[in-house]
Amino acid sequence: ADMRRAHVTASLFSIVADFPLLAIENGGLHAAREFEDGEAYRDFNRQFARLRSLVDDGLIRAGLTPGDIRAAHRAGEQVAVLCSEGGDFIEDRLERLGEAYAAGLRSVTLVHYHVNQLGDIQTVAPVHQGLTEFGRAVVGEMNRLGMIIDVAHATQATCAGVVAESRVPVMLSHSSLQSGAEPSLRLIPVEHARLVADAGGIIGAWPAGIGSTTLADFVGQIFALVDAVGIEHVAIGTDMDANYKPVLTDYTDFPLLAAAMLMRGMSEGDAAKVLGGNFLRLFDDVTAAAG
Repeated sequence: ADMRRAHVTASLFSIVADFPLLAIENGGLHAAREFEDGEAYRDFNRQFARLRSLVDDGLIRAGLTPGDIRAAHRAGEQVAVLCSEGGDFIEDRLERLGEAYAAGLRSVTLVHYHVNQLGDIQTVAPVHQGLTEFGRAVVGEMNRLGMIIDVAHATQATCAGVVAESRVPVMLSHSSLQSGAEPSLRLIPVEHARLVADAGGIIGAWPAGIGSTTLADFVGQIFALVDAVGIEHVAIGTDMDANYKPVLTDYTDFPLLAAAMLMRGMSEGDAAKVLGGNFLRLFDDVTAAAG
């Protein structure tokens, strides 16, 4: 209902693959234990069934293709692009990606707060020293299926491995540039951002309360990303309902965000790219290269 009121056509709706493991310590999330045998896959199916129920019960339609999003936009309707934040459910079974794709999953964030079998995460010391051999196989299979690869939460070395391996651009769904004002392991240096952008990918500016306390601060973070990587490579990664001290808290904030970007001097065409156009281009590229 909030999406409809704000004229937001599409959003990425995500489960959290390592959710059973997460705990808060020293103000941040971390994995407090390891998965039990089969637990990651069981919990993925549990969470994904709940996500699918939103579609199956008619509350929102699934955005399975870029065409679905464009059609919904023309009709004034809303769609959900179904995702998994974390690839833990794959375990060592590559075929699970195909099963998940057939069920409607369209993007996987390879790593989250649990160090899985794919690569290293930003918030703990490196274990794999980048993307693993199995991680490379997962990248290839996601390319084949036409699934969007999300490198949020991954170390710069892991991100570099993904970009080198992938045949198509990738997404870093939610982060912002390190500003120095408030250091955070979850923010990225310019070099990290350019890894993604130089390969044609996009970065979702993240309205967490890290380095920003107001919507105006967040707009400044968006413009900093645009200055660093170019207008074609910036999107909005809300992390809605799972964010730290968010400065954008509701879909109904989006008209305010658009107005603030325009007031700051961004053109309507460029604002349209940030507010969906760049993501659609990425989705087009990923879909077209499948097979």
